[in-house]
Amino acid sequence: MNKSIKKQAISAAILSMALTACNESTTSTEGSDFSKDKDTQGDFNQSAMVTALTDNIITPTYQAFEEQSGIQSDAVAAYCEAEKLVSQQPNNRDQADEALVNAQNKWRDAMNVWQQVEMMQMGPLLEQDGLLRNKIYSWPIVNTCAVDFDVTYYASGTVNGEPYDITKRTPTRKGMAALEYLLFNESLAHSCTGTSTPPGWDGLMEHEQREARCEFAVEVSSDINNNAQVLISSWLADGGYANELKQAGEANSIFETPHAAVNAISDAMFYLDSSTKDGKIATPAGILTNSCGLMPCPETVESKYSSHSLANITYNLVAFEKLLTGDSGLGFTDYLLDEGDSATVEAMTGAVTKAKENIQSQESSMQELLVNDASEVNAMHADVKEVTDKLKVDFINSLALKLPATSAGDND
Repeated sequence: MNKSIKKQAISAAILSMALTACNESTTSTEGSDFSKDKDTQGDFNQSAMVTALTDNIITPTYQAFEEQSGIQSDAVAAYCEAEKLVSQQPNNRDQADEALVNAQNKWRDAMNVWQQVEMMQMGPLLEQDGLLRNKIYSWPIVNTCAVDFDVTYYASGTVNGEPYDITKRTPTRKGMAALEYLLFNESLAHSCTGTSTPPGWDGLMEHEQREARCEFAVEVSSDINNNAQVLISSWLADGGYANELKQAGEANSIFETPHAAVNAISDAMFYLDSSTKDGKIATPAGILTNSCGLMPCPETVESKYSSHSLANITYNLVAFEKLLTGDSGLGFTDYLLDEGDSATVEAMTGAVTKAKENIQSQESSMQELLVNDASEVNAMHADVKEVTDKLKVDFINSLALKLPATSAGDND
C-alpha cells in the first residue's frame, strides 16, 4: 500500500469510526495500568506492527545514516586534499572552497538522516548510558574548546604522552557536532577562554591552522562512519536488538510480550517531547531557562554554526510521522484505529503536518528568528506541543502504554 492510498484508507476509517462513536459513549481514562493483558485483547497484530516498523522504518534509517556518513567522510577527505594544495598552489583556493561547500552539504545530508535516527534511539544507542549515540552525536553536550585541543593533539600525534587514538577520546571531542564546528566555523581563532589554550595554536600560520583543522575533520568523519557501522552490526546481529523486537513474546526474548516491544518503540518517540520540544525550541526561546535566563538566546540553538537548527527539528518530525503512521506499512495509527480511537489519529497526524509545514515555511534561521521575531519560535513550540500533548495522554491511554521515565510527571 503506497503512502497516498494509506492516507485515504485512514481517512475513511476515521470517518467510519466517528459515525459509529456517535452511538457509543466511553469514560475510559486509563493509561499505563489499563489492560495488563493487552496482547490478548482485540485482533490487532502488534507483532506485525513491530516487525513492519523495524524492517521498513528503523533499520533502513540506520542503514541510510551509515551510507551517508561514508559519503560525508569521502567529501571531507577530498576537501582536505584540496585545502592542503592551497599552500603550494594559491590559485587552488577556489577549488578548495568548492570542496568545502560540498563537504558541508554532505554533512547536512548526513545530519538530516541522523536527526531521524535520534527519534529511534533504542537498543545499542541506549546501552552504556547512550555511549554509542554520544560518540556519533553528543548534543546537547558540546565542547568546541575540547575540539580545538584535539586538533592540536591529533596534529602532534600524541596526547598525555600516548599515541593519539580518537576511539579513546570523549564524545564531545568528536562526532557530528565536532565536525560541524570544524567545517562551518569561519573563525580560525580557538574557542577556549581562560588561561588554558590549545598548545601552539596561536603561533601557527593561517594555512597551517586550516590544514590542522581539516586533517582532524577527516579523522572525525572517519570515526563517525566507523561508529555507524558498529550501530548497524549491533542492530542486525543474530542476537541483536532488531531481532529481539521482532521476536518479542517468544522464548528467550528480552521482551515478554509484543506489547512490551511496542512500548520500547513508543518510548523512543518521546524524544519529540524532551529533546525536540524542550531542548531545541523551548530552551533557546527562553520558555525554559537557558544560559541567558528566561529570554531568547540564539547561542543555545542546536547546530548553530551551520544554521541547521530548523532542519533538525523538521527531520525529527519526519521520523516521528513515519513511526506514527508506518509510512506505507503498519504503524501506530493502525493500532489506534483498531482500538477505535480515530480522534487521536486525526489530531496527531494533523498536528504533525501543521508543525512541519510551519517550520518549512520559515525563510530565516532559528538564530535570526530569535533575534528578530521570537514569536515565530514560540509558535513552533506550540505546534510541536500540540503533538506531544496528544502523545503523552490520548496516545498512551488508548494503547495502554507506559510513559518513559523522562516524561512521567511532566505536564509541560
